[in-house]
Amino acid sequence: MSPRAAWLLILSASAILMITMAARLTTGLFLSPINTSTGLGVASISLAMAVGQFMWGASQPIFGAVADKYGPARVIVLGGVMLAIGLAATPFVSSQFGLMLTLGVLSAAGAGAGSFSILIGATAQRLPVERRPFAAGFINAGGSFGQFVFSPLVQAIIQASGWVVAMISLAATTLLTIPLAFLMRGQKAPVHAATAAADEFTLGRQVRAALRDKSYLCLHAGFFTCGFHIAFLVTHLPGEVALCGLPAGVSANALALIGLFNIAGSLVAGALGQRYRMKWLLAAIYGGRALIIAGYLLAPKTALTFYVFAAALGFSWLATVPPTAGLVGKLFGTRYLSTLFGLTLLSHQVGGFFGAWLGGLAFVKFGDYSWMWYADILLALAAALVNLPIREAVPHGTSAAAAAKA
Repeated sequence: MSPRAAWLLILSASAILMITMAARLTTGLFLSPINTSTGLGVASISLAMAVGQFMWGASQPIFGAVADKYGPARVIVLGGVMLAIGLAATPFVSSQFGLMLTLGVLSAAGAGAGSFSILIGATAQRLPVERRPFAAGFINAGGSFGQFVFSPLVQAIIQASGWVVAMISLAATTLLTIPLAFLMRGQKAPVHAATAAADEFTLGRQVRAALRDKSYLCLHAGFFTCGFHIAFLVTHLPGEVALCGLPAGVSANALALIGLFNIAGSLVAGALGQRYRMKWLLAAIYGGRALIIAGYLLAPKTALTFYVFAAALGFSWLATVPPTAGLVGKLFGTRYLSTLFGLTLLSHQVGGFFGAWLGGLAFVKFGDYSWMWYADILLALAAALVNLPIREAVPHGTSAAAAAKA
């Protein structure tokens, strides 16, 4: 693949993720307006959004398997249509079941069809091995840029024209993924000898082998925690801000800062993954989250505190994606990367289901989110530890002295 074609592939994948992640990561801004409009209650709406967290993950190994066989373009087009329909139909439902269908199933599965596993898998199969970590970080940064741009924009539309107009506008924007999908076509890169054996497996045999691999299961456990953190914050950060007596604009700005700083975090993680063992990066990211959350709990709850917290957490927000995807590729090759990485994202979103749902239950039972923050810290520490036993070869290009030291 020529450098120009490679950049076109990476940029189109990044733009698609920017749109689909923006649709997902701004849903928390709609929780309070939907509650005011329907009177369903925070816990009921949180459950519908939690179903969406799970469906986003559950759809990815399925769509990933289809993309591995038939190519990513068709999958992305289907996902764009589902995402747009789900968002556009949300203002016209007023029951918990209706929200589960629109936000929980249609839009979430549609976003999953244009998300990490399909996009990173497709680019990894078409790029040489030395460019894959950078590509994963760049694509991941696109999702963060979408959060940075869309969070304040969606909040501004909600305040100016109401949540219904904001939701339908977001639905119309997601249709832009359809023309971008056709730029994701192209020939796959030649299979290297190191991964040829893994790539000769059938899909079922490869999945069974992966599920027996302890390192792969450790990745699942760590990614579960990542999903718990992200879903809890995306869904309930606006509620936390309101509990502190601060205006809604603070939560939108905080979500935007998370996206902005994760652009840097994603690019740094992608670059460091080419030089250092990715399991150490994951352990450092999760351990850092525990310290960041503890610092937030000890700080006075001002707008500045939320902005500093968002910036610090944002640097690690989705920086876990490039090293996790990179480790899956190292362990099993790229032939079924969309499927195998999609399965780790399923674990991520099982965690996301509990993060969104339990956050709503905690608020209803205790009147605040204190116990959720404590759970975040404990899970982050556990995730840091569980990544340490992962087996990983020394990165290509590492000197003999550095390898011996590692």
